[in-house]
Amino acid sequence: MAAYGVDRGREATAEALAAGWEHWEQVRQMGNPLGYCYRVGQSRTRHHKVRVFYSVADDTEQRVEPRLPEALASLPERQRVAVVLSCGYGLPVSEVAELMRSRPSTVQTHVARGLAGLRRSLKVGEPGRSTHSSRSIGAPAAVEDPRERTIDG
Repeated sequence: MAAYGVDRGREATAEALAAGWEHWEQVRQMGNPLGYCYRVGQSRTRHHKVRVFYSVADDTEQRVEPRLPEALASLPERQRVAVVLSCGYGLPVSEVAELMRSRPSTVQTHVARGLAGLRRSLKVGEPGRSTHSSRSIGAPAAVEDPRERTIDG
């Protein structure tokens, strides 16, 4: 039962022992009572496919930008994966970094560049920002170095 994991293994063991106890008179006379209990535990904890039925939405409003799949496909693979996992599935950056086997800062960079690429492909700007910005969308703003300041300003 260890093949099922700790929780399912415990559940399988409990099911097997309960079935053995419930049918003890028959189990006692079997040639291989352990084999019987093993099979009972195995079959009662097996995951059964649950058929899910989806209803068609009554509204015809599009919930996704129709050009999004094509725009996503145009991104480099690592940017696409980072954007889909973090923005599409809502995974935290730390989990995305673990899945991608990279550092969280690298994932953040992939997400920022991926979103900038999507904005360019879809010809949309960031909320609250002019689309005619001279710097790249998603790039960090320039930070002034305090050592370069003059006495005047």
